[in-house]
Amino acid sequence: MTDRDRITTTLDLVREGITDGDHHKMWLIDQMVRALTGCPMVERTATDYRGDTYTYEARGESEEYLRFVAEFEDGEDGPHTYEWDEGIAP
Repeated sequence: MTDRDRITTTLDLVREGITDGDHHKMWLIDQMVRALTGCPMVERTATDYRGDTYTYEARGESEEYLRFVAEFEDGEDGPHTYEWDEGIAP
């Protein structure tokens, strides 16, 4: 993924993802960081409220993303001073 692709993907997320609620905004920030750090799309499985299983595509994790989160969480009290919040998808 080129730098331009990462920027375009991130801006698309902002255009489409602004939703009320702090937990949804945290999800958007997490998705933006994932796009900027080149996280690949992966297939995930979940279960709906009826107990039915379904699959969907989501951003996974890249080494750059994991490094960013670790640096964010690091603080005066050690490596888990702060907590990275992935939020909740709208």
